[in-house]
Amino acid sequence: MAAGPPPPLEPIPLPVYRDEGFADKFRRKTRENPLVPLGCLCTLGVLTYGLISFKRGNTRHSQLMMRARVVAQGFTVAALLGGMVATALRARS
Repeated sequence: MAAGPPPPLEPIPLPVYRDEGFADKFRRKTRENPLVPLGCLCTLGVLTYGLISFKRGNTRHSQLMMRARVVAQGFTVAALLGGMVATALRARS
């Protein structure tokens, strides 16, 4: 095999990101994938209502709300994964 020149040892420049605070980043991420915060709020609401039902002694309703919480968490995870796939597909094109 013929010896050629060695590869360049210069580092690849990193992308420059503007300095954004928590609120700016939260707004940007919410605009990119609005279903994740919605799913989080639904999960929190169902969890809170289920805990209130449990404290009041309504175990049947509490169990129903805990099952609904699992469904809401599943929706949130699916929205998160869907957003990741959509972002990856946008980056390719």
